[in-house]
Amino acid sequence: MAAAGIVLATPAGAGSVAQPGGSIGIPAGAQIPVGLYFVAVPNYGVRYTFPASSDLNVNTATFALSTPWSVLGARLQFIVFNRSAVSASARGAPSSTGLGQSLYATQLAWNLGNDVGVSYLLGGYVPNSTRFGPQEGSLTHRFAVSYTGNGYNLTANLLYGHFLTDRALNGTRAFPDYLNIDLTATRRFGKFEFGPVAYASADLPVGNVPGYRRQSQFAVGGLVGYNFGPVNVQAYITRDVAERHYGGQETRGWARLIVPIWQDKGEVAPNRTLVTRQQGQ
Repeated sequence: MAAAGIVLATPAGAGSVAQPGGSIGIPAGAQIPVGLYFVAVPNYGVRYTFPASSDLNVNTATFALSTPWSVLGARLQFIVFNRSAVSASARGAPSSTGLGQSLYATQLAWNLGNDVGVSYLLGGYVPNSTRFGPQEGSLTHRFAVSYTGNGYNLTANLLYGHFLTDRALNGTRAFPDYLNIDLTATRRFGKFEFGPVAYASADLPVGNVPGYRRQSQFAVGGLVGYNFGPVNVQAYITRDVAERHYGGQETRGWARLIVPIWQDKGEVAPNRTLVTRQQGQ
């Protein structure tokens, strides 16, 4: 769900279902070591709209299962993602709370050698009736490439979202299709991780809809992480440097906690960085 899509989405503007920036810091193109993982990502942002600012607090919980099975030479992985959003307020209006949509996805991840991996994820956001953000079903396609050698995490994750209907449950036009890209360029120094990050998102064109304005944004920031072994913690801050039809630039703080519930110990070396991901957004 877009960082401001919940609080600012109107018939004149929309925003993606997958939260832009949500996969930053994750080597999304790399294979996850065989196992079951839990990932929590709370994040809070303020968009400096007029006459008063708008805020949105999003909390996500993800379970990622990496199997030992191969399909077309790729590791088969499953993702179950749930989102709740709280303290959403548009331009100083009273806060509202509600649950976002859940995502169920299957992913194929290929190891190309030389520490390069690519992946493809296909998933579906399940319709809900919480009256909080998008309610309609949609598909997400995600294409990622990662280089993870020499302590680096150089990752580009491209997300394309497609709604299955052109009408929302209340009879108005549904949100438009969208493209997001999350970018990571970090390096590990012992147990620490540092580096710049960025993301961009854009609505795709729709037909002739009176008053419709396509939204887009580009944000940059920095990430710091620490590997407690096996639990991994990351934090990053992003700031819009450009936006269109969101009403103002946003500053957002993020945290990520990655907890392995079960791992195939034969795949996880004692000093190996945990390779997993938080999807959906």
